[in-house]
Amino acid sequence: MASQIEVSLHSFQIANTVHMATISHRHHNTQVNNNTHHQRDFITEEIEGLIRVHRNGHVERPTIIPNVSSITSSCGVTARDVIINKDTNLWARIYVPSINTKLVPLLVYFHGGGFCIGSAAWKCYHEFLTNLTSKASCVIVSVDYKLAPENPLPAAYDDGFNALMWVKREAHNVSSSVQKWWLSHCNLSCIFLAGDSAGANIAYNVATRLSISSGPSTILNRLFLKGVILIQPFFGGDERTYSEKHSLQPPNSALTLSVSDTYWRLALPYGANRDHPYCNPIVAHAKLRDIRIPSIMVCVSELDILKDRNLEFSNTLAKAGKKVEVVTYKGVGHAFQVLNNYQLSHSRTQEMISHITTFLRS
Repeated sequence: MASQIEVSLHSFQIANTVHMATISHRHHNTQVNNNTHHQRDFITEEIEGLIRVHRNGHVERPTIIPNVSSITSSCGVTARDVIINKDTNLWARIYVPSINTKLVPLLVYFHGGGFCIGSAAWKCYHEFLTNLTSKASCVIVSVDYKLAPENPLPAAYDDGFNALMWVKREAHNVSSSVQKWWLSHCNLSCIFLAGDSAGANIAYNVATRLSISSGPSTILNRLFLKGVILIQPFFGGDERTYSEKHSLQPPNSALTLSVSDTYWRLALPYGANRDHPYCNPIVAHAKLRDIRIPSIMVCVSELDILKDRNLEFSNTLAKAGKKVEVVTYKGVGHAFQVLNNYQLSHSRTQEMISHITTFLRS
C-alpha cells in the first residue's frame, strides 16, 4: 500500500473571492448568424468563460487569468523566458532562487488546464512557482506546451519530452551554453518531473516514455531522474469513481465532472474513449511493473472529484512495486494551490510546499 500522510482537517467555508470565474459546461447547438456570408456557425463544445470550440475549428480562449512577464521577485527569485524550439514555438519560464554556493535540484514543471487552457505565463502559476522556488531552493523549468484541441494528445507529451531533451543537450555543454545562467546552479543528478492536474498527467507520461526508452538514467546520460511529483493528476475512465459521482462541488470549483469530460473529448486522439491509456493509465496496469521511476509523490485533495481516482492510481503503482508517497490535503479541492479558491488554500499550499521540499531532499 502507498504510505499516506493525512493533513489535519479544520472547518472551512468557501472563499467569496476567487481567481477563476465559476466554471460550467454547456454542450451547444447554439446558432450564430453570420450576416456577411449568411451561414450558421455552431459551437460544438464550451466550458463557460474558459474555452469555446466552433464547428469550423476556430477556438476561443477568453482571458480569465492574466499573463505576467518574467521578472525578479521581491523574494529574490529570478524568472526569465527562454525559447526551446522556435520552429514549434516551444518555450519555458525558468525560475532561479537567490544564488548560494551549493547546487540545487532541478524541477521540470508542467502547468494544468485540462490540456486545453493555461500558460506558463499565467499569474497564478508564476506566483506559485516563484514561492516554490524560494521555499524549496530549487531551479524550476516551467514548460509552455501546445494545447488541445488544435494539438490533441500526445502533442503535450511530445513537448514535455522534447523540453527534457533540450535540458540534456544544454547541460552537456554547460560551460559554453547561453543557459549557463541557470544550469550552473543545478545538481543534474537530482532532476524531478512535476505538474498539477493535466500537467501531472504530462509529467507521468514523460517519465514513462523515459523509462521505456532504456531507462531514465540511460537516455538522460549523466543526468538522473530522481523522482516525479504529481499534484492532483488529471486521469479519467469510462467507469465513474465514487468521488466523481458523489462529490458535491462548490460554485467556484475548478473541476466538475462535466468539465472533466469536455476536456477529455477535446484532448484525446480522435475516436478514443476515456479508457485510452492517456486518460486511464490503470488499464495498462500489467505494464506498470516495467516502468522505472525511482520515487513518486502524489498530492491528493480531499474535495477533488479526482480523489478516488488518484488514490486508486497510487495504490496500483504501489502494488506494482513502485515507491509511492501519497499526501492528502483536507478541506480543499482541485487546483487550490494556484487558484486560492478555498479558505484553507493558503495554509494547505504552504503545507504542500513543505512536503515537496522534503521530497526533493529525500
